[in-house]
Amino acid sequence: MNSRTANILLRVGIAFAFIYAGISGLISPDSWIGYFPPFLQDTLPDHGILLVWGMVEIILGTWILSGWKIFWSALLGGLSMIGVIIFNFSLMDILFRDITIMLAALSLAASAYPHKNVETR
Repeated sequence: MNSRTANILLRVGIAFAFIYAGISGLISPDSWIGYFPPFLQDTLPDHGILLVWGMVEIILGTWILSGWKIFWSALLGGLSMIGVIIFNFSLMDILFRDITIMLAALSLAASAYPHKNVETR
Protein backbone atom coordinates (compact mmCIF):
# COMPACT_ATOMS: atom_id res chain seq x y z
CA MET A 1 0.00 0.00 0.00
CA ASN A 2 1.39 3.38 -0.86
CA SER A 3 1.43 6.42 1.41
CA ARG A 4 -1.33 8.16 -0.56
CA THR A 5 -3.71 5.27 0.08
CA ALA A 6 -2.70 5.15 3.74
CA ASN A 7 -3.33 8.90 4.03
CA ILE A 8 -6.81 8.54 2.51
CA LEU A 9 -7.70 5.63 4.82
CA LEU A 10 -6.50 7.60 7.85
CA ARG A 11 -8.54 10.65 6.79
CA VAL A 12 -11.66 8.53 6.23
CA GLY A 13 -11.32 6.88 9.64
CA ILE A 14 -10.82 10.14 11.53
CA ALA A 15 -13.53 11.94 9.57
CA PHE A 16 -16.00 9.13 10.23
CA ALA A 17 -15.51 9.48 13.99
CA PHE A 18 -16.14 13.24 13.90
CA ILE A 19 -19.08 13.15 11.49
CA TYR A 20 -20.76 10.25 13.30
CA ALA A 21 -20.41 11.94 16.70
CA GLY A 22 -21.69 15.24 15.31
CA ILE A 23 -24.78 13.70 13.73
CA SER A 24 -25.44 11.43 16.71
CA GLY A 25 -25.22 14.39 19.09
CA LEU A 26 -27.85 16.20 17.05
CA ILE A 27 -30.15 13.15 16.82
CA SER A 28 -29.91 11.91 20.42
CA PRO A 29 -28.61 14.80 22.54
CA ASP A 30 -29.33 13.11 25.87
CA SER A 31 -26.66 10.52 25.08
CA TRP A 32 -24.00 13.18 24.53
CA ILE A 33 -24.65 16.15 26.83
CA GLY A 34 -22.90 14.45 29.76
CA TYR A 35 -19.52 14.73 27.99
CA PHE A 36 -19.55 18.51 28.23
CA PRO A 37 -17.91 20.04 31.30
CA PRO A 38 -20.29 21.40 33.95
CA PHE A 39 -19.16 25.00 33.42
CA LEU A 40 -20.45 24.81 29.83
CA GLN A 41 -23.66 23.07 30.83
CA ASP A 42 -24.28 25.79 33.46
CA THR A 43 -23.52 28.61 31.01
CA LEU A 44 -25.29 27.58 27.82
CA PRO A 45 -28.51 25.71 27.09
CA ASP A 46 -27.95 22.00 26.38
CA HIS A 47 -29.56 22.23 22.96
CA GLY A 48 -27.31 25.14 22.00
CA ILE A 49 -24.13 23.39 23.09
CA LEU A 50 -24.99 20.24 21.15
CA LEU A 51 -26.09 22.11 18.06
CA VAL A 52 -22.90 24.16 17.89
CA TRP A 53 -20.56 21.29 18.78
CA GLY A 54 -22.36 18.90 16.44
CA MET A 55 -21.95 21.31 13.55
CA VAL A 56 -18.29 21.89 14.45
CA GLU A 57 -17.65 18.14 14.42
CA ILE A 58 -19.44 17.64 11.10
CA ILE A 59 -17.53 20.52 9.51
CA LEU A 60 -14.23 19.34 10.99
CA GLY A 61 -14.82 15.77 9.79
CA THR A 62 -15.72 16.98 6.31
CA TRP A 63 -12.64 19.21 6.26
CA ILE A 64 -10.37 16.33 7.27
CA LEU A 65 -11.99 14.10 4.66
CA SER A 66 -11.41 16.71 1.95
CA GLY A 67 -7.66 16.79 2.57
CA TRP A 68 -7.59 20.58 2.10
CA LYS A 69 -5.01 22.18 4.41
CA ILE A 70 -4.89 18.85 6.21
CA PHE A 71 -2.28 19.97 8.72
CA TRP A 72 -4.69 22.50 10.26
CA SER A 73 -7.80 20.34 10.17
CA ALA A 74 -6.02 17.32 11.65
CA LEU A 75 -4.36 19.48 14.31
CA LEU A 76 -7.74 20.96 15.30
CA GLY A 77 -9.21 17.46 15.39
CA GLY A 78 -6.42 16.22 17.65
CA LEU A 79 -6.71 19.22 19.95
CA SER A 80 -10.46 18.84 20.23
CA MET A 81 -9.99 15.22 21.27
CA ILE A 82 -7.47 16.30 23.90
CA GLY A 83 -10.16 18.57 25.32
CA VAL A 84 -12.72 15.75 25.39
CA ILE A 85 -10.24 13.46 27.14
CA ILE A 86 -9.14 16.04 29.73
CA PHE A 87 -12.68 17.01 30.71
CA ASN A 88 -13.86 13.39 30.88
CA PHE A 89 -10.80 11.57 32.18
CA SER A 90 -12.87 9.72 34.77
CA LEU A 91 -14.71 8.00 31.90
CA MET A 92 -11.60 6.32 30.51
CA ASP A 93 -13.45 3.00 30.07
CA ILE A 94 -15.44 4.78 27.35
CA LEU A 95 -12.91 7.35 26.16
CA PHE A 96 -9.94 5.08 25.51
CA ARG A 97 -11.01 5.06 21.84
CA ASP A 98 -10.77 8.84 21.78
CA ILE A 99 -7.07 8.57 22.56
CA THR A 100 -6.69 6.52 19.38
CA ILE A 101 -8.61 9.13 17.37
CA MET A 102 -6.52 11.91 18.94
CA LEU A 103 -3.23 10.18 18.12
CA ALA A 104 -4.37 9.34 14.58
CA ALA A 105 -5.34 12.98 13.98
CA LEU A 106 -2.07 14.27 15.42
CA SER A 107 -0.16 11.73 13.33
CA LEU A 108 -1.95 12.95 10.22
CA ALA A 109 -1.08 16.54 11.16
CA ALA A 110 2.56 15.61 11.77
CA SER A 111 2.79 13.88 8.39
CA ALA A 112 1.42 16.99 6.68
CA TYR A 113 3.50 19.49 8.64
CA PRO A 114 5.04 21.95 6.17
CA HIS A 115 8.73 21.08 6.25
CA LYS A 116 11.19 23.52 4.77
CA ASN A 117 13.85 21.96 2.64
CA VAL A 118 17.15 22.54 4.32
CA GLU A 119 20.22 21.81 2.31
CA THR A 120 23.02 20.13 4.16
CA ARG A 121 26.49 21.35 3.36
